[in-house]
Amino acid sequence: MSRLNIAKLQEQLLGWYARHRRVMPWRAARGKRPDPYHVWLSEIMLQQTTVVTVGPYFAKFITKWPTVEALAGAELDEVLAAWAGLGYYARARNLHKCARAVAADSGGRFPPAPEELMDLPGIGPYTAAAISSIAFNQPAVAVDGNVERVVSRFFAIEEPLPRSKEAIRAHAGKLAGDNPHPGDFTQAFMELGATVCTPRKPKCGLCPWQQDCRAHKQGIAGDLPRKLPKAAKPVRYGKVFWIQKKDGAFLIEKRAGTGLYEGMYQLPTTEWVTDKAKAKKLAAPYRKNIRFEALNLTVRHSFTHFDLVLEIWGAVAQTNVRQCRGIFVSAEDLGAYALPTLMQKAVNACIKAKAA
Repeated sequence: MSRLNIAKLQEQLLGWYARHRRVMPWRAARGKRPDPYHVWLSEIMLQQTTVVTVGPYFAKFITKWPTVEALAGAELDEVLAAWAGLGYYARARNLHKCARAVAADSGGRFPPAPEELMDLPGIGPYTAAAISSIAFNQPAVAVDGNVERVVSRFFAIEEPLPRSKEAIRAHAGKLAGDNPHPGDFTQAFMELGATVCTPRKPKCGLCPWQQDCRAHKQGIAGDLPRKLPKAAKPVRYGKVFWIQKKDGAFLIEKRAGTGLYEGMYQLPTTEWVTDKAKAKKLAAPYRKNIRFEALNLTVRHSFTHFDLVLEIWGAVAQTNVRQCRGIFVSAEDLGAYALPTLMQKAVNACIKAKAA
């Protein structure tokens, strides 16, 4: 390949972006300065989540908490409830911690440098680079999955991910170079991967870099980036319990301890174990008060590192339910509580079964 004209490539990408950039609720209009709060909030929400999914959540947060100071003043339970359904709930807890840190230590202003941003809760190298570049027009290179895909194809990098991450980052830095519009370039880079250089059936005919793309010339664009085979996920098993009063209200508990679903609400559940036979023997809570029966319902959920299968057991709560931890709520009031998607699946399955 002949020596790349980096300035020309930057001009091509920025010109394409000016014509084709999508309108997003967190993206500043042309000629307007980005709001660092909006940039930060959207970047945290977009981690491992799609633009389509994030849109309504972003709008809800901005309406409820229009500034980082307002978010800092919210209770964690409020934030978790508003976040429910987005998944990866550690992000919501760190979001709240970060808002409080910015409000308390920086007067509500995010620092512009990536190194300073990474000192804040929940902000890693990619997010710091994205905020620094987009919100403050700093020359930081943000490499997300979209950028990895574009760079892998442009340079025809055959080494599979994640081993090729270092080389991809170095090449991305070359393409970003010293350009006068780092914020627009960062967004253009991501936009190209999201809308043109897509995972399947890339639209090479619409790409501003088609002429210099090695993978396109070799006819292997659709095969890159290569990835190492994923190991099969382990499966865990357990039980979840639907305890319902005659008026239809059902029991939810606030999850204690730290880790997964910390501080969120759930239906009562056992521990989750890898031995399916052992899971069958896991005891129900409140056995002295309540008689449980298998409902012949199962809820399945996939986490990043394991899959989960829970049997659903049910019982009618008698008048003496004082020993039950948690609270009884109606389906109509459930939205006020931070219930993760897994537990929402279980609730929906029980409500549907009762209505049948």
